[in-house]
Amino acid sequence: MNILRIAIVFITYLLGIHPAVADKPVLTVYTYDSFTSDWGPGPTVELKFEEICECDLQFIGLDSSIGILGRIQLEGKNTKADIALGLDTNLVHIAKETGLFAPLPTKVKDINNERSSLPIVYNDDIFMPFDWGWFGFVYNKNSLKSPPKSFQELSKMSDDIKIVIQDPRTSTPGLGLLLWVKSVYGDKALNYWRELQPKILTVTKGWSEAYALFLDGEADMVLSYTTSPAYHLIAEGNDNFDAAVFAEGNYLQIEVGAMLKSSSEPELAAKFMEFIASPAFQNTIPTTNWMYPAFTGEIPGGFETLAKPTKSLIFKSKDVASNQKKWIDEWLAASTK
Repeated sequence: MNILRIAIVFITYLLGIHPAVADKPVLTVYTYDSFTSDWGPGPTVELKFEEICECDLQFIGLDSSIGILGRIQLEGKNTKADIALGLDTNLVHIAKETGLFAPLPTKVKDINNERSSLPIVYNDDIFMPFDWGWFGFVYNKNSLKSPPKSFQELSKMSDDIKIVIQDPRTSTPGLGLLLWVKSVYGDKALNYWRELQPKILTVTKGWSEAYALFLDGEADMVLSYTTSPAYHLIAEGNDNFDAAVFAEGNYLQIEVGAMLKSSSEPELAAKFMEFIASPAFQNTIPTTNWMYPAFTGEIPGGFETLAKPTKSLIFKSKDVASNQKKWIDEWLAASTK
């Protein structure tokens, strides 16, 4: 062994890094911060993927789905991300327009087409779903005895009933509500937003702030997901929470992942995309991300009690991209009067 080799081994030893560990390829995944939290899917997904990939899976948590796309747009071809995980179908067309995302490998596309458990048909050459759910207004059954069953009932409730929603410019659920109202009211959405204003306690930047206000008793209802009560039921043993299902239908969210063209580990990135559809990933989703798995997975007891809309509302991603600014301006106009 020559002197240089001895020096390298000695320095590596002093740093406490085994050569095999130091040589592992790194796969960087941009996602939202709740995914990477201790109670989110991230830690389990990381552990299970590293068991089969001989790599170092690193999550970078950003503030929202919108934040993920914004970060990648800002970094462009120099992005550190190999994978973007957590955009939803509302943002897919905008993401494609950047030209930064790579097509899915044929094997992964075939999995998507053959094993999907989504409530609608969804096929895409670049973006692969990993979970889904409906937006809904969550409430405590003990304090709100007669929840609204439609948008009209929501706006006509007593003035002392207050809701918390999120900003569509910074929050994925906030954008979801914007599209939900637009899909129901169309050209009359501005009028409905004005009707709803007296019921809105506040508009928060993100979901976590809004939900915290609701749990603290500051509001009677909060914009969240119809699956949110599952957390309280399964993790806390508390069956006091439910979500309102509206007669007009509830807006559907499908969360997706995609590979970046600039990835330095394209084969490893493709392996992760295939892993997304595996039971190891999908079985983690219901009790960590509190959503439905996009592929065949184990649904824990308690999910069967959740409110389920009979109608799913969703815009085409291209329509969202073409109209998002105009619809947000419409919402702002109603919010400032």
